[in-house]
Amino acid sequence: MKNKMEDIDRLIKETLSREEAKFYDELDEQNLLEMIGGLFKTKNRWLIVVMNIVNIVAFVTLIYCIVQFLNTNTTDMLIKWFAAGFVCITFMIMIKLFSWMQMDKNALLREIKRLELQISSLSGKIPE
Repeated sequence: MKNKMEDIDRLIKETLSREEAKFYDELDEQNLLEMIGGLFKTKNRWLIVVMNIVNIVAFVTLIYCIVQFLNTNTTDMLIKWFAAGFVCITFMIMIKLFSWMQMDKNALLREIKRLELQISSLSGKIPE
């Protein structure tokens, strides 16, 4: 299967101009670190920065809640510190889920652009 994909990629690159081939290469599959870096290259990078700051604040608050939970003796304070820690964990999970969904969206957009480029190169080859 990999050889067929490489053959298809080679055929597509042969039909593209130099600039289009360079653009096509940039649309290649990314690893995890490149996908995370790609979050900060979108229009909503300010939102990602704010969410990372909130994530750090929630983590520090979670550590504080854990320390307070372990140092308290009364049941009502145990419940309160546990609930506060649970809220912090929930915030962190929601932020991570949003980030993963954004990375998935960026990967889908990259694949859609690859398909558009392939269709445009193939439509140029069809005789009228």
